[in-house]
Amino acid sequence: MKSVIVDKPDRILNGSIALPSSKSISNRLLIIQALTGKEFPMTNLSDADDTCILSGLLDRIKKSGTSFAPLELDAGNAGTTFRFLTAFLAVRPGSWLLTGSERMQQRPAGPLVEALRSLGASIDYLSEIGYPPLLIRGKLLNGGKVMINAGISSQFISALLLVAPSLSSGLKIVFKGKEVSSPYISMTVNLLRLYGIKLRKEMNSITVHPGVFVPKPYTVEADWSSAAFWYEAVALSEVADLMLKGLRRNSLQGDSILPEIFRHLGVKTVFKREGIQLIRSGSPASEFCYDFTHHPDLAQPVIATCAALGLRGHFDGLENLRIKECDRVEALKVELEKLGVKISLNQSGLPGTTLDLMSSRPNAACTPVVETYGDHRMVMAFAPLSMITGSLRIKGPDEAVKSYRGFWDDLERVGFRIEEVLSEGSI
Repeated sequence: MKSVIVDKPDRILNGSIALPSSKSISNRLLIIQALTGKEFPMTNLSDADDTCILSGLLDRIKKSGTSFAPLELDAGNAGTTFRFLTAFLAVRPGSWLLTGSERMQQRPAGPLVEALRSLGASIDYLSEIGYPPLLIRGKLLNGGKVMINAGISSQFISALLLVAPSLSSGLKIVFKGKEVSSPYISMTVNLLRLYGIKLRKEMNSITVHPGVFVPKPYTVEADWSSAAFWYEAVALSEVADLMLKGLRRNSLQGDSILPEIFRHLGVKTVFKREGIQLIRSGSPASEFCYDFTHHPDLAQPVIATCAALGLRGHFDGLENLRIKECDRVEALKVELEKLGVKISLNQSGLPGTTLDLMSSRPNAACTPVVETYGDHRMVMAFAPLSMITGSLRIKGPDEAVKSYRGFWDDLERVGFRIEEVLSEGSI
């Protein structure tokens, strides 16, 4: 497996980074455009692999017409793509075989499939019940009311919301259980409203009226989730003054909570016209606790930061991290422990997964080898730790393109050294 050795000869961080565009916004826009049936200008669309996969598959679907023999569509390891397409294909006349990577076939699809089936959708499991691959026979659906567990994935709810206006009776979604990643649901709601759809959001439900999307231009903002790894690097520096271009204070993205989180970890955020300026400022707290229920994509960089700073920490709201590109909770524990960090993990199962950090700094006498489990956020969360450990060898570096194509180039731009290792024995 390909790997890279990462090191930073000093702990000084200066420069300017043009962050990638938000793939969360981009993916929603692509589905809206496909449902609209008319192209409209989308400026600064994400070039992340997930978005490229979705765009390519939507193009194949469009060109296929009404397919009677199942058209096979492979979403790879792109969870949002798979879930959005599940709902999209259920209302698109034709026969579709939707599949994904080996890991994707281990990630649950059942709650979304059962919700769509309750509306009359024709979807069959081709292997294990509740999991991909799926055989979908798309058709027009009437709509109505569905109940769905809101504690597994917000992507299930967003997928339903996006197709809801095309249902002849509209759709009322009633949430069961603890809602997770609610900012992503709010993002979907706000985009639907922007494109002319009428809906009502209440405490535990959303009602979407049938309607037609009104095409209009959109410029996609920079990705706050990708900014997390730069916040991490600044927190681990001794001196830093870093500009991240394209980020907005009034953002659709829930991960714009980063300035508040990292204020406790020694990072000052200054909003400017072109983006945000990050300054290493003051000392971090000796202990940091956080509930990641609504910001799961921030768990890896925040927990890795606290571990590298030697802080005590208690973190919960980690349940749905176990069904991401890898079991992110277990992966964090295993790889941080390789660096000498002391961690306690509550393994009582779902729900209620918690992780505790003891006060212990990483210590690396040689170059540790970090497994990243095919997970782009594991790759990017561990690279900045080289500022503390010296050098790190990171496996599967190319996974970063899933959300941040220029990640390694940007690291080099601000003084990190990256050495590619092509085989296990070639260090």
